[in-house]
Amino acid sequence: MDFQITRRYPCSYLPGELARSRIVVTDDTLSDSNTYAQLIQQGYRRSGSLIYRPDCDYCHACIPVRIPVELFDPNRTQRRIWKRHQHLQIAWHPLHFDPVHFDLYQRYQKSRHTNGSMDQDDENGRKQYRDFLLKSTVDSFLVTFHENEQLRMVSIIDRLPDGLSPVYTFFEPDVPGSSYGTFNILWQTAQCRADRLPYLYLGYWIANSRKMHYKANFQPLQYLIDNQWQYRTTNR
Repeated sequence: MDFQITRRYPCSYLPGELARSRIVVTDDTLSDSNTYAQLIQQGYRRSGSLIYRPDCDYCHACIPVRIPVELFDPNRTQRRIWKRHQHLQIAWHPLHFDPVHFDLYQRYQKSRHTNGSMDQDDENGRKQYRDFLLKSTVDSFLVTFHENEQLRMVSIIDRLPDGLSPVYTFFEPDVPGSSYGTFNILWQTAQCRADRLPYLYLGYWIANSRKMHYKANFQPLQYLIDNQWQYRTTNR
């Protein structure tokens, strides 16, 4: 296994900043779950078949975070959200393309990430969707959440020996009174607890990115700082 550094590109989270990534390069397709778990523990993430972590020159804003499941203590708002969404019908699936899923994905992108690179509904958009979410060489699965036979949310999740690592979640953006994103993290935490998996890996937390603020609401939270998982206080 080898590593390569990408060229600089516009940062997706901090406007005006340039980013670089360290990419995992293997002679064969990475499929060993223990090796993949070690990379996740070192702060890597997966996008399709690409495994990467930020490697910027002067910025260290992207901090990997995870929930230690047994210590997680939902707050009052989270307990209300958990109760409010108990009626959702949840089903597990292998990774597969479904036009209904793609339509929901497009509505989510147009609402939450207007004019983003994924906001395309043509064949190129479908290819990007497949490459981004449906290509995996590790233990991955897809979860659907329905309400009265209407698809409300989809999650793509990787299973690790020590936890779950959500790759991406998208949901119906305009349902009054819903908190699908928060419920999804609570549900995945519950799945980890049921399967006796100690951690839920949440990707990167960035203090100056509003898109990432929600992660600090799940306490206690561990941060990978100086190659050590540790607790710290953050402003919620």
